[in-house]
Amino acid sequence: MKIGVQLWPQATTVKEMRTAWRTADAMGVDSIWTWDHFYPLSGDPEERHFECYTLLAAMAADTCHAQVGALVTCFTYRNPQLLADMARTIDHISDGRFVLGLGSGWFERDYTEYGYEFGTAVERLKLLEAGLPVIKDRMKKLNPQPVNGNIPIMIGGGGEKRTLRLVAEHAQQYNYFGPPESYANKIKILDEWCAKVGRNPKEIERTVAIYPKEVTPELFEAYKQAGAEHIILTSAGPFDMKDLETLLSWR
Repeated sequence: MKIGVQLWPQATTVKEMRTAWRTADAMGVDSIWTWDHFYPLSGDPEERHFECYTLLAAMAADTCHAQVGALVTCFTYRNPQLLADMARTIDHISDGRFVLGLGSGWFERDYTEYGYEFGTAVERLKLLEAGLPVIKDRMKKLNPQPVNGNIPIMIGGGGEKRTLRLVAEHAQQYNYFGPPESYANKIKILDEWCAKVGRNPKEIERTVAIYPKEVTPELFEAYKQAGAEHIILTSAGPFDMKDLETLLSWR
């Protein structure tokens, strides 16, 4: 079982985040993530908050072991051609450890305050579907190419008719938030989509994000039985690494 950590960029400082991701990397975690929003998702809505991709460039430079990425990038916040170039550049900063996590977006305040069209969930998914080939095509044209020839794509979400099909068609990792029973059902449907599109399901790493209060041996085992291969612990500042240490001891 791989173990990762997502560091929330809200109600914290850049100094605290840098200390946290350096510590996590030194502990031997497999992945380190942040999220792609412009405002806090909980607590005081006017608390401090930092932008995702600027943080990821610093994270890539500060670490040497773990994969790094956004859990997940809101696709419609950036032109897909530019996003591909940003990802490739951070990939080089990290020496090939970057994962391009993608989702269709959901946090309405980000859209309204920054002037993006919010639309409907279906419309945002359609934009992601149209953008994935654009990203992959731009990656092929970039000079230099990604360090390892390509950058793994993660897709996050639970939509069974469209999102999981996109995972089967394009992704090397899949992420979901949810209890083990729900997670197991998503994995079952993902495998069905893989069969429909002719994809080997073993090519897709199955990740699940959990909260600190969920760190128990029973839940760990339940996710393992449900098909999880990579557990990602979400963490808010001040960043306490005790739960992460516990997860690593079970790995």
